[in-house]
Amino acid sequence: MHVKTILLGTALGLGLASGVAAAAERHGWYFGLEAGWVNVQDSELQTWGYSDIEFDNRWGGMGTVGFAFDNKLRLELEAGYRNNDIDRIDTVAITDGELNEWSGMFNLAYDQPIGSRWAITFGAGVGADSVRFDDALSEDTDTVFAAQGILGLVYQVGPHWDIMLNYRYLWANDPEFTSVFADTDNMEIAKHTVTLGFRYGFDAVAAPPPPPPAPPPAPEPTKPKQFIIFFGFDRCDITTEADRVLAEATETAKSSGSAAVRIVGHTDTSGSPAYNQRLSECRSGAAKSNMVGKGIPEGAISTSGKGEGDLMVQTGDGIKEPQNRRATIDLE
Repeated sequence: MHVKTILLGTALGLGLASGVAAAAERHGWYFGLEAGWVNVQDSELQTWGYSDIEFDNRWGGMGTVGFAFDNKLRLELEAGYRNNDIDRIDTVAITDGELNEWSGMFNLAYDQPIGSRWAITFGAGVGADSVRFDDALSEDTDTVFAAQGILGLVYQVGPHWDIMLNYRYLWANDPEFTSVFADTDNMEIAKHTVTLGFRYGFDAVAAPPPPPPAPPPAPEPTKPKQFIIFFGFDRCDITTEADRVLAEATETAKSSGSAAVRIVGHTDTSGSPAYNQRLSECRSGAAKSNMVGKGIPEGAISTSGKGEGDLMVQTGDGIKEPQNRRATIDLE
């Protein structure tokens, strides 16, 4: 009956926990140590003549080694020791008597996170319990099947360390004791244990976050869409420097896919307006011929001249200004 109660209560706890949102968990191998308060329920040995045996609250300790799976379940091996003095037998105070137990348990536990660092543990275990009863007159030991239910609260201190507060209900399957007078009887044993301890997990430390992505490459500088070439005084032939600029303009037009090229010739204020108009048209025509020779379709180039009507450097009439003797090439 005791075993059924333990397993049923643990199963109910696991079922309730499955609906809670997940948070902190432990993974991989771990070990733990804990110690605390132990209470033994009153028992009896009728054939010994003991109808009521009362025990003092004493202490116990446990050590565990286990493995935490990724689904919040843990499987562990637990070794435990519990010690309780006999307080009274049939209302008679006992000053020299005790109940000692060494237990070895296989536990299955479920850690349900309830916060970024907190979790509730629901578990159950089965194993063996070696029980020694000593009433100062008789002493006997028996090893029996045992089962336990576990309820705990865990706080994750850091990547590897946990602090835990656990409650265990341990039931031992009625160990048999024989007195010095050859009287044999079975003792019902149920214990409540509350312990405080720590657990160390060998979790792999989380990898550092990846470095931030590299900034996007800087956009390539925009290639100029306008080029300017200059001419000698009263001339419209292409100089070496002008030829270099026209070669750059031609390459830019090809690489950028310009649909049209517009060339405008200009002059300074030296000479008559009519003469300067013809000279400016000669200059734009010379630039066009140069670019056609470099591979720009003739139909993609339009030319015009503005004579002395659009000066780069403002001057009076009759001034020979080199900056005004020019042609502009615009890529469209």
